[in-house]
Amino acid sequence: RPGMFPFFKSSHFGGNSSRERRKMDLCWQFSFIMRNRLLALFVLGSRSSNAFVSPSSSRRFYTSSLAMAKKVLVPIAEGSEEIETTCITDTLTRFGAEVTIASVMPGELVCKMSRGIKVMADVNIDEAAKEEWDLIALPGGMPGAEHLRDSVALIGLLEKQKSQNKPYAAICAAPAVVLASKGLLEGEGATCYPAPGFREKLTNPIDDEVAFTAGKVTTSKGPGTALKFALELGEQLFGKEARDKIQSEMLV
Repeated sequence: RPGMFPFFKSSHFGGNSSRERRKMDLCWQFSFIMRNRLLALFVLGSRSSNAFVSPSSSRRFYTSSLAMAKKVLVPIAEGSEEIETTCITDTLTRFGAEVTIASVMPGELVCKMSRGIKVMADVNIDEAAKEEWDLIALPGGMPGAEHLRDSVALIGLLEKQKSQNKPYAAICAAPAVVLASKGLLEGEGATCYPAPGFREKLTNPIDDEVAFTAGKVTTSKGPGTALKFALELGEQLFGKEARDKIQSEMLV
């Protein structure tokens, strides 16, 4: 039809004979069918677009099936320990958790970790403080743990977790530097990196456990125990069967 598909011209077929007009009619019919199919696909896609949620970080895309996923917050800072950060985030993602990394550094999402690796957070801690979390897990590292300790927003979140009887965890320097200093450890004990400066901050230090849970608080020792620490957290959120599956797949 003239005007609708201007790229189909009789000159393309060499003239205006009945045979050539028939060719034009067939081309127009084919184009009309394809247009309608594309329009149908567009409409269907628009109606189902809410099945996809755009997260704050471009590295992950979640479908609506994750609406009920466990939400885990991993706060980081300048000088946080990168092995511990990665073990927590990677392992819990394998379990199916929706893991968010939050920077406690004012105005900065990119944090230079304790060994120089740069990690880009998904959000800042003030934005994370507006959300509810099924678990908050703190990496260690120095001076990263001190920055975590000094974050008013993060301490507020941890106190909220405690008051709501929801789990939180820390590894390496963080149990001593963050949790112990803010009265966030349970009386049954905790473990941390076995340096005198950290261990002496614990009221009841536990030395013979890789990952120790007291009430809703789980603590661990350092980079070498980070993977088992993360698996323990995964089990708390998703159960023993899920842990056995993930642990087997990771060859642990």
